[in-house]
Amino acid sequence: MDQTINAVQARQQFGRILEEVYYRRHNVVIERAGRPMAVLVPIDRYRQWLSEREALFAQIDEVHARTSDVPAAELEADVKEAVKDAKRGERAAGDD
Repeated sequence: MDQTINAVQARQQFGRILEEVYYRRHNVVIERAGRPMAVLVPIDRYRQWLSEREALFAQIDEVHARTSDVPAAELEADVKEAVKDAKRGERAAGDD
């Protein structure tokens, strides 16, 4: 469950908010002057995001290593073709 509070409330009720985040697995958005500034999330969710981010960057590094000797224009043409193919596939799947 997401909850939004202002920065003054966050300061005044920080202990209670930490307990809600940790034990009830709530996400808490903290606003200042009505503008979202930060989010408190359970630590295991944060660690999961870090792990997923590291895995994504590892995939990017792997692709970069495999394609570092391919000219940029060739890569761009391949990407454009893949996007066209994907869009065609989406349209075909939507016809079902």
